Amino acid sequence: MNAVTRGRMVVVGLSGGVDSSVAALLLKQQGWQVVGLFMKNWEDDDTEEYCSSRQDLIDVLSVADAIGIDVEVVNFASEYRQRVFDRFLQEYQAGRTPNPDVLCNSEIKFSVFLEHALKIGADYIATGHYAGVREFAGGFQLLKAEDGTKDQSYFLYRLDQQQLAKTIFPLAGLYKRDVRTMAAEAGLHVALKKDSTGICFIGERPFKEFLMRYLPPQKGEIRCLDDERLLGEHDGVAYHTLGQRKGLHIGGVKGGKSSENGDHEAWFVAGKDLARNILYVVQGHDHPALLADELRAEELAWIVGDAPHTHWVYTAKTRYRQADAPCEIEHVDGQSCLIRFAAPQWAVTPGQSVVVYESRVCLGGGVIV
Repeated sequence: MNAVTRGRMVVVGLSGGVDSSVAALLLKQQGWQVVGLFMKNWEDDDTEEYCSSRQDLIDVLSVADAIGIDVEVVNFASEYRQRVFDRFLQEYQAGRTPNPDVLCNSEIKFSVFLEHALKIGADYIATGHYAGVREFAGGFQLLKAEDGTKDQSYFLYRLDQQQLAKTIFPLAGLYKRDVRTMAAEAGLHVALKKDSTGICFIGERPFKEFLMRYLPPQKGEIRCLDDERLLGEHDGVAYHTLGQRKGLHIGGVKGGKSSENGDHEAWFVAGKDLARNILYVVQGHDHPALLADELRAEELAWIVGDAPHTHWVYTAKTRYRQADAPCEIEHVDGQSCLIRFAAPQWAVTPGQSVVVYESRVCLGGGVIV
């Protein structure tokens, strides 16, 4: 035990996965007083078919026993429903595509969870996110993780100074392969457990069918954006997102452009007319309608509090699995900003987040409108 950690409590959010398990293991080894916390945030259809919360809790308790820490189980289902899921549905109903992981982090993991941890005497909270935090110039910066293939700073851009000041990311400098190795060497049975996917705290499931339970179908036309040709029928524009290729059921429509091998090029969602309930599509991945060299963002959240300098060159992502794209922030008025890219970006989607970086430092971002 070292002087920094002696007697200090850190509450670790345990999900039952390998990342949070190793985060807790590392903190325990460093001499922290570690308490695990398992959050149950979804109850609507908590069945074995889709939700794994029961098995996840079993895994959490097994890991805690192996590490030698106590675990508290909490239910934040009401807070999750009000602060994340209701907003999620509102955005889809408005024709946008929200990012529940961003909301989940800012509203639950680093808000409700943080508040609870502080109430029970924690000095810090910790999670298994691949990201980093450091003190700089009297404040705190959010950093990309060492493992660029797993970096999750994109989902954390709405964290503020107070939240970062109380947060530890033990996996900041580790690669996923090493995390699994550490878990195996410590005898943790989750070492090879598959990473969780799907909606934050809800899990992986047939997404359209899930949305249809909350947003009733409203059939309408699928038309070609270029010439208004009627191509098919959709069950509701809310179930589709810009750039979507699968699930349109209009493959093989005659009269479209042909690719080099003679097959018709794929169709992609390129627009929505909510008033007329029309879903517009275009043919070809690189169709001009799918490319944009600028965007406007609102609901801005800058980690240091101040907006970045205008006309400085930064990089930004408009989706998680995207390479950093050089850009300039052309206009910032406190409520919205205009971001111009050096090269056109593909399928910039309203409701998703644009996240701005300066080298490894995440500056913040906003919601694309």
